[in-house]
Amino acid sequence: MTPQPPGPPDGGWGWVVAFSAFAVNGLSYGLLRSLGLALPDLAEHFDRSAQDTAWISALALAMQQAASAGWALVFAPALGTLSRYFSRRRVLAVGLALTGNGVSSLFLAPALQLLLDTFGWRGALFLLGAVTLHLTPCGALLRPLSLPGDPEAPPLNPLAALGLGLFKHRAFSVFALGTALIGGGYFVPYVHLAPHALDRGLGGYGAALVVAVAAVGDSGARLICGCLADQGWVPLPRLLALFGALTGLGLLAVGLVPAVGSEDDWGGPLLAAAGAYGLSAGSYAPLVFGVLPGLVGIGGVVQATGLVMMLMSLGGLLGPPLSGFLRDETGNFTASFLVCGSFILSGSFIYLGLPRALPSCRSTSPPATPPPERGELLPMPQVALPPPGGPPSTLDTDC
Repeated sequence: MTPQPPGPPDGGWGWVVAFSAFAVNGLSYGLLRSLGLALPDLAEHFDRSAQDTAWISALALAMQQAASAGWALVFAPALGTLSRYFSRRRVLAVGLALTGNGVSSLFLAPALQLLLDTFGWRGALFLLGAVTLHLTPCGALLRPLSLPGDPEAPPLNPLAALGLGLFKHRAFSVFALGTALIGGGYFVPYVHLAPHALDRGLGGYGAALVVAVAAVGDSGARLICGCLADQGWVPLPRLLALFGALTGLGLLAVGLVPAVGSEDDWGGPLLAAAGAYGLSAGSYAPLVFGVLPGLVGIGGVVQATGLVMMLMSLGGLLGPPLSGFLRDETGNFTASFLVCGSFILSGSFIYLGLPRALPSCRSTSPPATPPPERGELLPMPQVALPPPGGPPSTLDTDC
């Protein structure tokens, strides 16, 4: 019997798992983000409204997020396995893996527009499906890892196997509610950012540039935020609420940009708003998965990842069709982005109910070592009194 390591190895084969998760993220979310460029062609071919065609991406998101088919069969295990391989550098590793979204969008958006111009929407989707087959070797790289705290035997109760008992914990329930609301707006730009740019008067390649700018900001922010979050200067729940709110404000800005004069105009205000949205959304993404081990423990992180994706699927299923409905009713996507930005802001406010999301005025001692992997990443601050006649304590005050 192979002995269990004392904790996550923080490297080794974990970097191979990170590369696999990077590719999985790029071939799923990155591809789906660029797929909005094909929606106008689909709407024209089938003579359907923006609301109807939005269901295509919405159903794909819901199926993916709920871990019931397709991409999710690789994505959820990839992120869950990656979290088990890292402790000190967990948010950085997750951020690195999630940059696959932005990197692939940077290349897939103009490539998809070229494929649409060359082969039409049928040929373009056929070739994208062939590219997606590379998910198979990515899944083969996920090597299981046994850690202290893992259950000795798999649960026999189906409800326990799904991890539904996690909702008994207040912190996870707060996190789940906030994440479900944010899911209602977070995926709208994946589907309608490119059509919104087309509605604003940009040409096909101008719209692809808008998607690419958002992707660049998204990718860079995931790496930078992951690196800084692992330093422990600011509690992860506080960062989660902050960048969630900034993402909502970024969506509001995208919805309020004015129309351009002609297709030759590159739409400077929309590019700036898309870049700001990408930076904030990219900073938010690794925090969602990075905070999970502290909420549920390392043994339940894979189940928690699947549950979070399922909850976000509720928003992913309803958000894009709602956005398409508002576009059909108003003639543009302004109301769509304003409503969906409001969903994200509402979820961010709910995150303030997480432990350590708000400053407190009690003295705390910063941990010199990584927190225990038993769901104690978010401990309540403890007050330490100096011994009588001894030197004053050097504890920090978190206020």
